[in-house]
Amino acid sequence: MTTTYEFWLAGRRASGDADFEVHNSWDGRLVGKVSIPTEAQVEEALDAAVAALPVFAATPAHQRAAALDHVAKRLTERTEELAQLVSAENGKPIKWARGEIGRAVSVFRWASEEARRTNGETMRLDTDPGGVGRFAVVRRFPRGVVLGIAPFNFPLNLVAHKVAPAIAVGAPIILKPAPSTPLSAMVLGEILAETDLPVGSWSILTVPNDRMPALVQDERLPVISFTGSDKVGYQIMDSVPRKHCTLELGGNAAAVVLADWSSEADLDWAATRIAMFANYQGGQSCISVQRVIADASVYDALAEKVVAKVRAQVTGDPGDDATDVGPLIDENAAKRVESWVEDAVAKGAKVLTGGTREGATYAPTVLADLPGDAILAKAEVFGPVLSLHRVDGVDEAFAAVNDSAFGLQAGVFTHDLQTAFRAHRELEVGGVIIGDAPSYRADQMPYGGVKDSGVGREGVKYAMDDYTVEKVMVLTGLDL
Repeated sequence: MTTTYEFWLAGRRASGDADFEVHNSWDGRLVGKVSIPTEAQVEEALDAAVAALPVFAATPAHQRAAALDHVAKRLTERTEELAQLVSAENGKPIKWARGEIGRAVSVFRWASEEARRTNGETMRLDTDPGGVGRFAVVRRFPRGVVLGIAPFNFPLNLVAHKVAPAIAVGAPIILKPAPSTPLSAMVLGEILAETDLPVGSWSILTVPNDRMPALVQDERLPVISFTGSDKVGYQIMDSVPRKHCTLELGGNAAAVVLADWSSEADLDWAATRIAMFANYQGGQSCISVQRVIADASVYDALAEKVVAKVRAQVTGDPGDDATDVGPLIDENAAKRVESWVEDAVAKGAKVLTGGTREGATYAPTVLADLPGDAILAKAEVFGPVLSLHRVDGVDEAFAAVNDSAFGLQAGVFTHDLQTAFRAHRELEVGGVIIGDAPSYRADQMPYGGVKDSGVGREGVKYAMDDYTVEKVMVLTGLDL
């Protein structure tokens, strides 16, 4: 029997007058149905959030931290259930789905810890004669109600990155999960409903995409946190120039392998990590390896290893523990990847492995000799495709990384400390991973990009800063 999921309106279950279906992209089976809120119910959620703002902002830290601890505990207890659900709605291999639940647990745990230790700042002002007897207290307060818009590729963990920081700072949040993957967010709502968070402090609304412009522009939502495509993200920002927007957008991440990374063990490690993280979510990750930039001295040996390890990636049923690469989110996504590879080949690229599609599944693919005018050379493929590029020296390698409209993360395989610091300084990206692929992310670290990869930072503490604003209180007439 198919489950019909209700949405969450001001912390309680609710149903609208219509629903939509969520299908598994591997076998097409119906995974669940989800109710759609009416316009009146969305209004009710917004009114409740606005009313909750002063109450939630004033809750003691221990209450918010306890709620976050509870969510982390319950996610841990329900790991396998949630992993199976994420795999079913997203097509993600079950082993990666389990990892996603573990990361979501960490996000709520970090948020609990940050809620307890966020103390503000104090400063004496008698550093100048006019400040004698004055002392300042600087604290952060919510900017207002947050609109969190989450993508399909990490349907629980990227929801967690919206919700957990909001709870930590006492900012009410209206969460809009991706329409293709809303089910795990609905289960998160079950867990949040077990806490004693104030009524109206959170809602999870399955609003269709075509109704989102009105919600984005609603003045009651002064903060927008969006993860998704650069096109949609900048459309949002342009439509609300006076709102505070955090945009975590696309990338075409590069893995750089330099001349000093040349031993057999070094190249095995680089090839293993590149092959895994070009394909681990079907390539549907903003920091999935898309470009491999290798020094000419290691290029041939590395290319051979990368191709072999990509061929070894097991593609198949995402419910099978042995599967490394599952389907894309739907068949249209796979057809788009297929068309981009065909465009590259027509312009001179060589397919070293892969290059085939079956339904929503696209085979892990390696290209060489990718011309600069191919779509794949400039855009984010969001699929299991990587290209190999030969360069001479560090200067050329770093210039190749920066020759992109995007700048999210880069990986640099080098043993040289000076080169590592140079990469940190010169590469036009939000994060540089030394000795590994660009796809590493710890959920407490600042995460975000430059250029077309967005503005602002995720990572619990940094998202808390984005959701809040400093306010200063000056005490006068004190004997310091």
